[in-house]
Amino acid sequence: MSNIRLYYPNSIVENTTSLLSKEHTHYIANVMRMKRGSNINFFNKEGEWISEIVFLEKDRAEVKFLNRVKESIKSSNIELAICLVKKNSMEIILQKATELGVAKIIPIISERTEVKELNHERANKIVIEATEQSNQLSPPKVSKIIKLKDFFDDLNDTNKLFFADINCKEILKKEDIKDDTLKVVLIGPEGDFSPAERKMILENKNTISFSLSKNILRTETATISALSLVNYFCDL
Repeated sequence: MSNIRLYYPNSIVENTTSLLSKEHTHYIANVMRMKRGSNINFFNKEGEWISEIVFLEKDRAEVKFLNRVKESIKSSNIELAICLVKKNSMEIILQKATELGVAKIIPIISERTEVKELNHERANKIVIEATEQSNQLSPPKVSKIIKLKDFFDDLNDTNKLFFADINCKEILKKEDIKDDTLKVVLIGPEGDFSPAERKMILENKNTISFSLSKNILRTETATISALSLVNYFCDL
């Protein structure tokens, strides 16, 4: 059975000890009911280390970092720009986008976006848990909410923007993804973008529109489908 994996944001040095956070202490002592001498894996963008619990009480835990079992890896060059949706759907999107390896999640407000807020503390907890579960090292960064126009103003000229467009008939092709430049996948709101927004998106010189399905997909389904396609062609 594999060791429990927990995200540790600070630097890890082999053969040193560390007092764990209250959250981690509660988890290993009260939820998992681990014992002194048990092993846990801690990870961050620098790699993954096996550790041993050297002190454990109900509200205090200390571990010793032993040896590194996984080296750091190059971060993904795929980001997700997603128009905000209702809480349950947004939480699914955060989880699945993390599992599919995005480096960054950019919450967007468009003209037809009904939801205007995101609980960033909750969002970060979801992406960290999804990173732990999916055997990755770096949770994606969840950006501050941004309006669609400001998103385009901030978009780098070298970024490729992959627009999952319900009005497009073209499918995504390998030649659309032919270099290592940053790739941003854009998913619209329930009800699609307004005509003015669509014009702005399609007039962007780096936009690549593609179809996901003949059917109208829910936002969370469209997100999973679009990221899976981009990942597939990146791996070819």
